[in-house]
Amino acid sequence: MTRAPQRVTFRDVFAIAEFRALWFAELLSIFGDQLARVALSVLVFQETESAALTGLTYALTYAPSVLGGIFLSGLADRWPRREVMVGVDLIRAVLILLVAIPGMSFAVLAVLVAGVSLLNPPFKAAQLALMPDVLTGDRYVVGLALRSMTNQTAQLLGFAGGGLLIAAIDPHLALAFDGLTFIASALFVRFGVRGRPAARAAGKTARRADFFRSIGQGSRLVFADSGLRTLLLITWVSGILPVYEGLAAPYAHAFGGGSVEVGLLLASDPLGSVIGAFVFTRWVQPATRPKLIGPLAVLAAVPMLVAFLRPGLIPSMVVFLVCGALGTAALMQATASLSLAVPDSSRAQTMGLSNTGLTTAMGLSPAIGGVAADTVGAQAAVGIFGVVGILLTAVLAWAWFRAIGSDPERWTPDDTTPTTPA
Repeated sequence: MTRAPQRVTFRDVFAIAEFRALWFAELLSIFGDQLARVALSVLVFQETESAALTGLTYALTYAPSVLGGIFLSGLADRWPRREVMVGVDLIRAVLILLVAIPGMSFAVLAVLVAGVSLLNPPFKAAQLALMPDVLTGDRYVVGLALRSMTNQTAQLLGFAGGGLLIAAIDPHLALAFDGLTFIASALFVRFGVRGRPAARAAGKTARRADFFRSIGQGSRLVFADSGLRTLLLITWVSGILPVYEGLAAPYAHAFGGGSVEVGLLLASDPLGSVIGAFVFTRWVQPATRPKLIGPLAVLAAVPMLVAFLRPGLIPSMVVFLVCGALGTAALMQATASLSLAVPDSSRAQTMGLSNTGLTTAMGLSPAIGGVAADTVGAQAAVGIFGVVGILLTAVLAWAWFRAIGSDPERWTPDDTTPTTPA
């Protein structure tokens, strides 16, 4: 008699040593990065007394990653992914340690910070491309859920802890600590992850000749396939929906809230993300999860319509929590299915494209939302984004329904039985 596949648990995923190394390395980097963003904001404002330069510096911790995602993500397909991650970590450590030197001119500081941001995408692309090799079958989806939960927590702790820590120590020391987290991350990856050959087996001459041509290979591969294209667009639209995070201050002001209410609103979506990731992987069957990507993407936008009713703090927190839970589940499974269906030789480029589009959407969404909020008010702006989100995700959900119906096995892990390595 054939036994039914056993449900994969977080414990099964943590039992894999390579995943533990990747997970802890990323956790260190995220905490250090969030701490560094707080430190940079404080440092630049203290030294320049310019809100514009402070805002520019903060933007430089994100904006150059768009170029890095387009031009550098493919490095993790052409060179061994472990070595790409280690090399990027060490370069970022050097750059951020230079930023920590007292007396650095603003122009040099801006270039160094932009360099760190530029290198974030190849690291992320290498990591996401390596994950299916480390976590096979349904362990991969559960591992993504665990990453999502802990990453959200690390970001919250990094921001909150950063404010408290920098109040007690010099911002330069906080930046130096961020540099040390990159070095620690490199050590975890180098000695905790097994070396694997490059996904594209080619000689050095071929690599040089084909590098620029390979930049667009992931895009062509994804956009020529209706299923892959739909998954990619779902991940991008997922970055548009949390516009309420960027509008938290004017949103809270609309119902008479202050800084405490802003903090509570900002905490609602990450809390929902943790709950959504846990519930989705704990109680939804592996074979069912890909089928829910479309419906969950649509449902994640629906609660935002409540903002038209101008709700107070508690209803708004519930709305943002539900949006975060549903949106995270859809995004997590879309990312997993996209990664599993893409050839290994183009996986890093494709995942870099996915992550870059998501990051860009998350950056553009509050900018556009802010313009709308100045005209109609923050709460109405959130509601409008909900309407737009429903329309976009409804079209994508229908496209995904057709894609998964024609080849359902393609988007589901082959192995859903957990095994614990000795």
